[in-house]
Amino acid sequence: MISIFLNRVFRAIKIDIDLYEEVEKDKKATVQAGIVVVLSSLAAGIGASHLGVSNFFVAPLLSLLSWYVWAYIIYLVGVKLFAEPQTNSNHGELLRTIGFSSAPGIIRVFGFTPELMTVTFIGSAFWMLACMVVAVKSALDYKSMWKALGVVVMAWFVQFIFLFMILILFKGF
Repeated sequence: MISIFLNRVFRAIKIDIDLYEEVEKDKKATVQAGIVVVLSSLAAGIGASHLGVSNFFVAPLLSLLSWYVWAYIIYLVGVKLFAEPQTNSNHGELLRTIGFSSAPGIIRVFGFTPELMTVTFIGSAFWMLACMVVAVKSALDYKSMWKALGVVVMAWFVQFIFLFMILILFKGF
């Protein structure tokens, strides 16, 4: 079981399209995808520990919540607004594929100095974006990577606006 999980993580990191198709179909992989999200979050916490460890335990919980919401937003944008004729997906498929797309974030564990943190965090962000585009393309059965990128970017803006509004609301209290 561990070897299957580790194999999937390495394949996700290598942006193996077949991996994203595999986890899309495997309903048992949802927990594994969640573990990848938590590992990526913990790696970021360790990599940024020189900035303070106050959020080390809160960050994984927020990452899981964000992952869940992010998959739902991509579902709404990608399936409800910009579906192609062959698009047939659900929230669970997106949870699995998007969860594994955060695997490159595990390298953030090496950001233990300010210089390394900059390189690992920026590099992993672009790497995770590439993985996410492949994950969305696979989950939504799109023919075009460009369309998948557009859905990811549009969903990011929706999530950004939503989080910005929440911050404004809570700042008023």
